[in-house]
Amino acid sequence: MCGITAYAGKENALPFLLQGLEKLEYRGYDSAGVTLVSSHHLETYKAKGRLTNLEKILSEKEHPEHTGIGHTRWATHGVPSNMNSHPHTNESETISIVHNGIIENYASIKECLLEQGYKFQSQTDSEVIVHMLDYYYQGDMMYALKKCVQYLQGSFALCVVCTDYPDCVFVAKKESPMIVGKTDTAAFCASDIPAVLDYTKDICALEDNQMAILKPGSIELYDFFGDPVSMKWTHISYDACAAQKGGYDTFMQKEMHEQPYVIKETLRAHIENNLAMPELSGLDVSKINQIYFVACGTAYHASLYAQYLLRTWIDLPIYCISASEFRYGNYRIDENTLCIFVSQSGETADTLAALKLSKENKAQTLAVTNVLGSSLARLSDFVLYTCAGPEIAVASTKAYTTQLVLLACLCLKLAALCNGDVENKYNMINQLKQMPEVVEEMLQQEDKMAEFAKLLTNQKDAYFIGRQLDYLSVLEGALKLKEVSYVHADAYMAGELKHGPIALIEKDTVVIALATQPSVAQKTISNILETVARGAKVILITSKNQNAEGFDYVIRIPDVDPLFSCIPATVLLQELAYYVAKEKGCDVDKPRNLAKSVTVE
Repeated sequence: MCGITAYAGKENALPFLLQGLEKLEYRGYDSAGVTLVSSHHLETYKAKGRLTNLEKILSEKEHPEHTGIGHTRWATHGVPSNMNSHPHTNESETISIVHNGIIENYASIKECLLEQGYKFQSQTDSEVIVHMLDYYYQGDMMYALKKCVQYLQGSFALCVVCTDYPDCVFVAKKESPMIVGKTDTAAFCASDIPAVLDYTKDICALEDNQMAILKPGSIELYDFFGDPVSMKWTHISYDACAAQKGGYDTFMQKEMHEQPYVIKETLRAHIENNLAMPELSGLDVSKINQIYFVACGTAYHASLYAQYLLRTWIDLPIYCISASEFRYGNYRIDENTLCIFVSQSGETADTLAALKLSKENKAQTLAVTNVLGSSLARLSDFVLYTCAGPEIAVASTKAYTTQLVLLACLCLKLAALCNGDVENKYNMINQLKQMPEVVEEMLQQEDKMAEFAKLLTNQKDAYFIGRQLDYLSVLEGALKLKEVSYVHADAYMAGELKHGPIALIEKDTVVIALATQPSVAQKTISNILETVARGAKVILITSKNQNAEGFDYVIRIPDVDPLFSCIPATVLLQELAYYVAKEKGCDVDKPRNLAKSVTVE
């Protein structure tokens, strides 16, 4: 959520700030702003709505300043408005800040500052930061920043500029992502890597409780006490063109079609000599007496899949808990617990909080993420990377399917380490290796799913049903439909329909049903027929050999092991959501109210 860019260099700052904010649009935002710095004054520009509104304001004059900060805001405190937009500036307009995160104790800080005579212009929690900096500033901005961060509770990625330091940007980071980079003539920072890739491929991800000073061509890194810290650099192998649409109408469509390749790359990284080989050297399996999967949103659905697999293969208590509930739920975690955290960005605030709690309780921790050098990767004892590449569309597609195949590899590996019972293990691995071709076959069903999507053009509700692993698939399918098309969608265990939800079914109600699990497929068919009897129009996704007589809208997945059927089924449900959104004229890549990386609790 929210995007930050900052620049200190020998060239004009504004081009970097704007291109960076454009690359961070996928994070979700409702307003944008920049502050540009000279030795005599600050120039701050803000606009509600899309970045183009800000660019229009900025185009009215030249902007030669060589230092600046930029921000796209996703509202947490205060409604979307120009006044609540960042940057925030002190009354004398000598200090300006941008901030990602949430200041949990802002109300008490604000009360103290009001008593000191400070006046507030916005409804945001962020504005307390600039006034507190003003209060402590006596000519030394690092001193003021060190004092300020001591009092801030919550999460923050913070950039500060000041007229007394016209060639510097001051940065502080705690529990909200921030990366920095430099060239011979400039230094810059951003809340995510794509913002800097046109300028450098070498980045340093700030750790919690670190500060930095950006100057033209140099970066100084410190801890919150002001002691120097050595910088750890990471080279980013992909480039900015990987974030372009590549001829597709939308990023979401492009990323759906990249799935065969990225699944192949993920499998290539984790299968060797027909063995699942995720690197887990150092993991003490002998100590493990329970396993938790912890994640949010789509990653939570991937974790439910992993829970199902492991419960099938090993005889240990396996739990899957939403990260937003994990640290409040009194779960028993100790040195004999393995906690596995799944996050596309590796910066999900709730997941990071759950990770820190697990480490405090001495659990072994393992991260599954898509982002090299992300906070989750750095803080976990072990890390496994999906190979999805940058995912720009807010609704996750390729990141999710690569999570599924990587988690399948991980579960096979853990089963082997824990002396689990995996029937036809080598056949399972061979089927996993065939998933790129299976997914490609599903992508070729795009036109058929586009036709089925028309059933929902005038609908406000849809109902997804399935049993066992099919239920996990429909959870994700319903989420996708809600995210991109704004159609209200509920997912139910098919056997639970008669216990209440069937009251919602009436003539022309659309039901999306999955029946890919042989052991329960016929029972699911019986549940589906109950909806047909009440006038529902059913889209049925089922296996090659399942009898589907009497259904008008049927699509079949290839012959795969039932434990892997959720992968091709997921691709079909992605296509359905995408084309419903297109039918309704929605902004598929940037759904309202959503952010790509949820960096606040």
